[in-house]
Amino acid sequence: MVDFALDAERIKGKNSFDSIQEACLLRFRPIMMTTMSAIFGAVPLAFGTGMGSELRRPLGIAIIGGLIFSQMLTLYTTPVIYLYMERFKVWFEGIRKN
Repeated sequence: MVDFALDAERIKGKNSFDSIQEACLLRFRPIMMTTMSAIFGAVPLAFGTGMGSELRRPLGIAIIGGLIFSQMLTLYTTPVIYLYMERFKVWFEGIRKN
């Protein structure tokens, strides 16, 4: 997301808010596709039955829960941190000029 936002700022001349918003819209589908494929790969571990499934089930649940939690955290915090860092850069450049 950050690479796409930086490209939008440099090439298209957009401000930081518009560039990160466009990057989020562009990158949401590929990010979700990657995460969903990993989650669906862990479903047999989490819901499997048979011999030894009691040992593999916690691993599958941990993988699925971790992917969901980290994905939500990343999708919501990356744009916010990007905007805060951009504001910090502007503030720091203002101090540096004085």
